[in-house]
Amino acid sequence: MAKKIALLFAGQGAQSVGMGRELAAHHPVAGELFQQADEILGRSLSGIAWNGPLEELTKTSNCQPALYVHGLACLAALRGAAGDFAVEAAAGLSLGEWTAHAAAGTFDFATGLKLVETRGRLMDAACAATAGAMAAMIGADENAVRALAADTDVDVANLNAPGQIVISGESAKVEMAVSLAKEHGIRRATLLHVGAAFSVMSNVTGGPVETLPEIRAALQDQVTSTVRWTDCMENLLERGCDLFIELGPGEVLAGLLRRTRKDANVVSVSDPASVHACVEKLREV
Repeated sequence: MAKKIALLFAGQGAQSVGMGRELAAHHPVAGELFQQADEILGRSLSGIAWNGPLEELTKTSNCQPALYVHGLACLAALRGAAGDFAVEAAAGLSLGEWTAHAAAGTFDFATGLKLVETRGRLMDAACAATAGAMAAMIGADENAVRALAADTDVDVANLNAPGQIVISGESAKVEMAVSLAKEHGIRRATLLHVGAAFSVMSNVTGGPVETLPEIRAALQDQVTSTVRWTDCMENLLERGCDLFIELGPGEVLAGLLRRTRKDANVVSVSDPASVHACVEKLREV
């Protein structure tokens, strides 16, 4: 029986120096996207993604467009190797939602890249004006995290998976929340290093957006709203999606999905070896 495929795109924090370099060397279509990005932006985004240093890549103004290009380069390489395949829906964690919209045809590659770079640049400016931080609460009940957030004057940023919630706010307040986490029954708290052809799941609502007004509102609200990633995954599962392809560096989204559904069928694609493995998976279905 044919699988219902969902695409998942990585968000900020998944970046790593070298991402996309080997992929571009082995898959010309991926290399072409990085080259186009350099030409569109008028600077060497590929050089930062491939050679770093990490501090430069981690800057939001670099990290967000680099992840956007890498996610779409992974998809282009996969389609080049496997041929066209039907997709039921897509979702992206935070910044990854923009990549998901590009993959779904909401806007073209160049338009999305310019929007993402602007988004990252403005967020960089906002970060420079304030000292902010994020922290993951592991083994945490949502009510406990919300109580901790209220006590320390921070925000609940992401509901990533059962037992994994992210808070954000002023650095000193986030650090205080981390120090008080165990007193609120939270097992572990860790500071984080962050600096359509088919429907897309909205981080804001956890459900699908398909009309232009819905998309505009969702992407606008996404900047300051809680990321309801758990709801996104549950909605994809309810739609019958039974093969998930994570596109981007690392395997963060695969891990989060398995917290929601232990037996989820998910494969991560970020380099030539994982492209090949995913092609074999697609041939099975």
